[in-house]
Order: sequence, then structure tokens, then C-alpha cells
Amino acid sequence: MSSPRKIALTAGALYLLTFLASIPAVFLLHPVLTDPSYIIGPGDDARVLFGGVLDITNALACIGTAVVLFPVVKRQNEALALGFVAARVLEAAIIFVGVVSLLAVVTLRQDLGGAAGADADALVAVGAALVAVRDWTFLFGPGLAVANALLLGTLMYRSRLVPRAIPLMGLVGAPLLLASNTATMFGANDQLSVLSLIALPGIFFWELTLGIYLMVKGFRPSPITAELVTAGSPSAPDVVAVAGRA
Repeated sequence: MSSPRKIALTAGALYLLTFLASIPAVFLLHPVLTDPSYIIGPGDDARVLFGGVLDITNALACIGTAVVLFPVVKRQNEALALGFVAARVLEAAIIFVGVVSLLAVVTLRQDLGGAAGADADALVAVGAALVAVRDWTFLFGPGLAVANALLLGTLMYRSRLVPRAIPLMGLVGAPLLLASNTATMFGANDQLSVLSLIALPGIFFWELTLGIYLMVKGFRPSPITAELVTAGSPSAPDVVAVAGRA
């Protein structure tokens, strides 16, 4: 996939897929996340399972954005580009842990649901622990958007592959989200607080705008896109050979 337009189109589509998958997943997973007795109740397992599939789709799309963009952004700074790939893979891994913890709740409900007395109390405690694991993954997984915004935002800002106003949203939003997540980790802030609502828009619109721009416009002309075109040209080896003899 050496064509800059193909790369931009694919990366943009994957970014938009992360939104199309992750936002509905929040609503689909709501019952298991908010009902302490879900594990011993009737439960809407199909809804939760579908939400888990969407979260998995989101995780895979996260990895895809980094893999597709790497051949482009590494030409600006390979160390930052590798860091971006690593952060995306780690984010996806954390999301997977959260999904597995909720699927474990569903499995326990199906296998042991309806237990009475002490067994029911024990199941509720286990279910609460598994949901707590998912809550922490929800903080640390998407929380890695801070690293993603700083790494990819810096690469996009310096390379001018997209208008600088787009990565600037991420570079400004990243410190706000970091402050909000840190406060949440130490119990000084709630994930749905005013501080969180102030911190989220910068990161949200940075990734959304990036995805839309890449799909609609593609990369702006630059030395990097020229290198990609040259590298993908059948005559590129001849050019290199001539340059070596000169």
C-alpha cells in the first residue's frame, strides 16, 4: 500500500471505525456495568456479547491505524512512529483485558446463575470484581490516547501532512486528559465529572477530525508523500542506481 491516497483513506476509515465501534459498545455494556446483581439475574447476554465484539473491533482498528500510518510517519521520526505503534498495541491489549473480564461475568451467570444464599453473595462479589477490572481498563486503555495524541500529534504537526489545527487539538487536549485521568486514579475525580467533560473534547475531536480529513482529503503534498510515491514507482530502483553511480 505505497500510494499516499490509499494509506490516508485506509487510516481514516480505521479511525472512524474506532468511533463507530466504541460509542455503541458503551451503551450495549451498560447493564453488566451498572447492575451488581446481573451475574445472578436474567441478564441480556446477547447485548453484552455484541458490545464485547464491538470493543474487540475497536481494539483491532486501533492497531490498524498505527500499522497503516507507520510507513508514512516514520519518515518524519522513526522513534516517535515506533512509540505510536507500541502505544496503540498496548491500548488494544488493555481493551481486550476489559472485554474478557465482562465476558467472564456472562459465563459465570450462564453456568452458575440463580444460586441462592451464600453462593449468590459470592457470585455478586466476583462479578463486582470483574467489573472493577473493566473499569480500570476503561481508564488506562483509552487513557493511552494521551500518549497517542502526543506522539502522532507531534509527527503530524511537524510533517504538515494535515492542517496543523488538527494535531494541535490533540496536543492541547492530551495534558488535560492526563490531568483528569490522574485525578481519577487517585480518587479526586470521577470519570463522568465536569473535569472529564472538559478534558475529553480535545482528544475526541482530534481523532475524529483526523479520520474525516484523511478519508476526504488525504495527506497534504509534502516531501514525505513525494518519497512514498517515488518508493512505490517501478522506476525507483533505476533512480537509486543512477544516483549511486553519480
